[in-house]
Amino acid sequence: MKIYNTLSRSVEEFEPINPPSVGLYSCGPTVYDYQHIGHMRRYVEDDILIRVLKSNSFYVKHVMNITDVGHLTSDADTGEDKMEKGAKRLGMSVWDIAKKFEMQFKDSCLALNVSLPKDLMHATDYIEEEIELIQRLEKKGFTYKTTDGIYFDTSKFSDYFKLSRQNPETLRAGVRVALGKKKNISDFALWKFSPKEEKRQMEWKSPWGIGFPGWHIECSAMSMKALGESLDIHTGGVDHINIHHTNEIAQAEAATGKPFVKYFIHHAFLAVEGQKMSKSLGNTYTVKDVIEKGFDPMALRYLYLQTHYRQEMNFTWEALSGAQNALAKLKADIEFWDEAKVGCAEFEQNFLEAVNNDLNIPEALAVLWEMVRSDYPSSAKKRSVLKFDEVLGLDLGKAKRKEEKIPDEIKKLSEKRGEFRKEGKFDRADKIRAEIEEKGFAVEDSESGPKLRRKS
Repeated sequence: MKIYNTLSRSVEEFEPINPPSVGLYSCGPTVYDYQHIGHMRRYVEDDILIRVLKSNSFYVKHVMNITDVGHLTSDADTGEDKMEKGAKRLGMSVWDIAKKFEMQFKDSCLALNVSLPKDLMHATDYIEEEIELIQRLEKKGFTYKTTDGIYFDTSKFSDYFKLSRQNPETLRAGVRVALGKKKNISDFALWKFSPKEEKRQMEWKSPWGIGFPGWHIECSAMSMKALGESLDIHTGGVDHINIHHTNEIAQAEAATGKPFVKYFIHHAFLAVEGQKMSKSLGNTYTVKDVIEKGFDPMALRYLYLQTHYRQEMNFTWEALSGAQNALAKLKADIEFWDEAKVGCAEFEQNFLEAVNNDLNIPEALAVLWEMVRSDYPSSAKKRSVLKFDEVLGLDLGKAKRKEEKIPDEIKKLSEKRGEFRKEGKFDRADKIRAEIEEKGFAVEDSESGPKLRRKS
C-alpha cells in the first residue's frame, strides 16, 4: 500500500511503526457551527483510508478530537474564540452549542455511512493533560509568558518549517498582522488568560492563571494520550499544513524528543459551482440540505469518491444528480444478479491495486463499472461488488430486489423469447427482446433464468 506523505511531498510505501497495528488521529470538528459538505468530504475520505487499511489486514486504532474550546479565529492568536462567538450569536451557552453541533456532525456521518471511532476525545475532558504538556515544554525552555498567555517560542525549535516548507524570511517580510506580544511571527499560544474585561463561559485554573488552552496544544495532548508519543498517521485538511499541524509537530517533538507523526495525509478543498463556500454566497450546504432537496446521502458519498482526495473538488447539483442516477443504476443491476459465489479475480486485483495506489478511488470506481458491464456471471460480479463495497462504503449489500408486478403481456413475450433461444433462433429472440424494451421493460439473463424489471 502506498500513500502520499505531506512530510516528504512524495508517495511512499506505507510501513507503520508497529505492524500490523496502525495508530491514526483525525482532526475532528470545531463544534461552534454546522459541518458543511466541504467538511464532510474529508471525513468520508478518512473513512475510505481506514477501510483500505483494514482491507490490507492492518489493525487500525482510530482517534478523533472534538474541539469544544479554544479555537481562535486569528492566526496571530488574538482573535475571538469561535466557541464563545458562536454562543453569543445563537444566544446559547457554550456547552449547549457544543452538544448541538456535535450531534449535527454525528448525524451527517451516519447519513454518509462514516464510521466514527470509539474514541471521540473532547478537548474539555483533557485540560489536565494539556496543562501537563505545556509544563513539559516550559521545563525544556520552549515557552515564554506575556500579559495575555503562555506562548511557544518557535525560534528554539529548529525544524519548525519541516512540514510547511515555508521560507521564514519571506514569512516575516510578508506579515500583515502585528506581532503584538509575541517574539516571533510564527510563535503561537499554548495557554490564553481569560480577558478581565469580559466573562468567559469556559475557563480553568492553571499554574499560570485562569484561562483556556490554545487550539494546537489540545490535539497534541489528546493524540499522544490515546496513541502514544509517535503516531503512524495524522489526517486533516490542506489548510492545517502551514499552521495547525506545523504547531502540533513543534510542541509534541519539543516535549518528547521523538518524531510525532510518520505520515501526514491532507485532503483538498471542495468548491461549490466553482466558488469558495461562504455564508455571504449562501452556498455552505449541509448533508441535511442535500437530503431536503430529495437526494440520497449515499449519492453525495458516491460523488465524493469520483475525485481524488488530493484534488480540489467542484460540487454542483447537476453532478450530484448524475451521481444519484449512476448509483441507482448500479443498485438496480445488483438487485437482479444471482446470489454471490466465487468473485472475479482479475477485477478484484485491479481494484486492490487502484485503492493501494494513494487511495485512487476514481480508478477503483472505473474498475467496478468495467466489471459490471463485463460478461462475467452475475453471481461472480455480485461477490466482487460486495467485496469492493467494503472499501467504498456505499451500502450496496442492502440493494434488495423489489417485488414488481410485471404485465402478463411482457411475461408472455419473455416466455416466447425463451422458446426461441432454446431452439437456437437467436435473431427472433433478439427481436422480442427489443420489443420488450420498447414497452419499457428490461430482461436480464441469469444463471437461474431470465428476469424482468421495469427500466429506470
